[in-house]
Order: sequence, then C-alpha cells, then structure tokens
Amino acid sequence: MEVGGAFCFVLAVFFGNDIFDIGKYFSFKLPYFQDNLNMMIVTGAIYGVVRTVGAIGLLKNKMWGFMLSVINCIITMILMLFLLPTGIMDGVFASSALILMLTQYYGNKEIGSN
Repeated sequence: MEVGGAFCFVLAVFFGNDIFDIGKYFSFKLPYFQDNLNMMIVTGAIYGVVRTVGAIGLLKNKMWGFMLSVINCIITMILMLFLLPTGIMDGVFASSALILMLTQYYGNKEIGSN
C-alpha cells in the first residue's frame, strides 16, 4: 500500500500536477487535505517507512518494534477520522493489527494477576 503511494508521488513529480491530477482519483472531506495531496503522499510515505521499521522489529521479536507498531496503530486510528472516506480502510487495518499485537503480547493474562 505504501509503495503504491510512493509511485504516485514519483509520477506526480515527473509529470506535474496538471497531467497527473491525483485529485480526480482521491477526494477528502476536508479542503485542506484535498488541496495538498502531494504533501499527503509524502506524509504517507514517511508513515510507510516507520510502519515497515516497526514490522521488522516485530519480526525480530524486539520490544521497540512492538511499541513502535502500537504507537503507529494509535496514530493511524486518530488520523483516520480526518481522511474520510479512504481512512476507513486504514482504520480497519490499524485496529485489527493493534488487536492482534495486544492479544499476542498479553495472551491469557488477566487484569488482577501479577
């Protein structure tokens, strides 16, 4: 998903906004985001790199990878409200990933147990 956004940014840079108009494919409810789609693509690429680094940390069973991924999921769930309608799927993926990570980390541990 993140690689596709990076390819869109490369095309927008090479062909310009007049020929490659991203706004006709994506529309956001907030005019600020709609007017700054190129910046949104760059921000998405940065999030993509951070998500990939967190996933590598999880794959290597490192606690920093777990914490980075939890932070990314929470930030994504907060920002999804501003990126309607496309943020809905991003929120579904981030929420399910957070549930899976927390379920794996805490397992069958109960609240009152030490």
